[in-house]
Amino acid sequence: MADTPVFNTREEVDFVVIGSGAAGGILAKELSTAGFSTVVLEQGKYRKAAEFTHDEIKNFLNGELLGKGPRESGMTFRADESQEAKAGQRDPAMYARTVGGSSVVFSAHFWRMRPVDFNERSLLGAIEGTNFVDWPIAYDELEPYYSKVEWDMGVSGAPGHSDPPRSRPFPMPPLTINSSGAIMAKGAKALGLHADVQAHAILSQVHNGRAPCTNCGFCSFYGCEIGAKSSSLAAMIPLAEASGHCEIRPESTVFRIVKNAAGRVTEVLYYDKDGNEQGQKARAVVLSANGAESPRLLLDSDNLANSSGYVGRNLMFNSHASVEGVFEHQLNEYKGVQATRVVMDFYDSDPARGFYGGGGIDARGGLFLTPLMYALAASPPAEKNWGAAYKDLIAHSFSRQMGMFVSATSLPMDRNNITLSPNKTDKWGRPSIVVTYKDHPDDIANASFLQGRAQELLDAGGAARTWSTPAGPSDFGVHLLGTCRMGDDPSTSVIDRNHRAHDVPNLFICDGSSLVTSTRGQPTMTIMALAFRAADRIKAAASAGEI
Repeated sequence: MADTPVFNTREEVDFVVIGSGAAGGILAKELSTAGFSTVVLEQGKYRKAAEFTHDEIKNFLNGELLGKGPRESGMTFRADESQEAKAGQRDPAMYARTVGGSSVVFSAHFWRMRPVDFNERSLLGAIEGTNFVDWPIAYDELEPYYSKVEWDMGVSGAPGHSDPPRSRPFPMPPLTINSSGAIMAKGAKALGLHADVQAHAILSQVHNGRAPCTNCGFCSFYGCEIGAKSSSLAAMIPLAEASGHCEIRPESTVFRIVKNAAGRVTEVLYYDKDGNEQGQKARAVVLSANGAESPRLLLDSDNLANSSGYVGRNLMFNSHASVEGVFEHQLNEYKGVQATRVVMDFYDSDPARGFYGGGGIDARGGLFLTPLMYALAASPPAEKNWGAAYKDLIAHSFSRQMGMFVSATSLPMDRNNITLSPNKTDKWGRPSIVVTYKDHPDDIANASFLQGRAQELLDAGGAARTWSTPAGPSDFGVHLLGTCRMGDDPSTSVIDRNHRAHDVPNLFICDGSSLVTSTRGQPTMTIMALAFRAADRIKAAASAGEI
């Protein structure tokens, strides 16, 4: 990382990549190592692995890596357009602001989509009130890029009983099973289900010169201080910089993409860390800011690439639910990765259930199985969270608690969207993001169904006590999907099958916003596979003079 720009901002580079996360980091590496001059504009700081800590107050409560919430973002939420959008204690669209993006702080559970995900609309038919459509590409076209993600990024795992076809084996064996995984395996066997290995974008052994996991237990919402988590920061950014053709420009907050009279983008305007306006000239732009920031930037750039009106529409969060349980014996789930086993028997949608959707159930210590967060948030809802009895409960249950966590589908709908606030701004003065979101009834019914199966797994696994909160409406999301969807029809999509904007020939968009459907709940691997695929197509087009 240079202290001053490597490339002259007033001279064209081949590509400006906006965002350095799951997609942006890959695209930067692929374009720069192919010899194209590439500038990456990232609104967050450039943090090296050694700078990450296990400080719960700094990371979890104060949002050091997540942008510090609405006090800086100005972000607001409403369930529907009849309501006034209001700010809460956290951003309703939650993502990291740091080089590497949310791939730095994700739990690193890695699921491939399956063949059914790409043509489910044709198989099931229309669903009222939704924009449910097939993808313009099929699983077979993306499969080589799933394998490339596994080998280039570094993924540990083993095939499950119903895994989709694969062209290469996993590059590394699974991470060691933890207590919750063993309990899930016991419960699944008793119920006639299958407890598959949970694949992780975390190294189980040395891979590509990077060290393996040390089982510290701080994965979700924390950066990995040894680089074992396969973020774009650990796996891609170093290769991009080593190429000599890539500059990572951190603390650069983009506020506009400039288009000329000929309909081509020519420059990206941004605020530097001191709040000064800067601009980087470019022959082409790759927008990979995430499923909230990408549509926000297009809308704030004079409705760029939005002749279809689909920019910001079809926001999908994935639906979730969970069940917690306490066991007689110690589990010590605070050690190791979050989940080592997953049940995928309910992945497919089954019309006999009476609603659309499917998903997976993983066994995990829980999102709050770190000392401070456990004391604040992990007890049963009916328990008072103070006093001697509460201290005794924490002392007993911290090492004996686990959960079953549901990750499931979300349907694309017009009513769920990203728009710009007419009266609120972020710390830079940009119109802030308004998130409007209300789950489709099928999404809640599906999450509730899977929560019931999670309860059965905990019971069959021998839990002494269980509790849960009924599956209900979402008011925030960390999976930000569908808001600049891919499609062959320019009237109902924003980008084509090669990620080129229908309206702007030298603008490409690749991140969670590109997804057509929601996946079953762990979309990052698909986002990365799409990025590798998009890079191949962008490189080919650039080399052929077609950009």
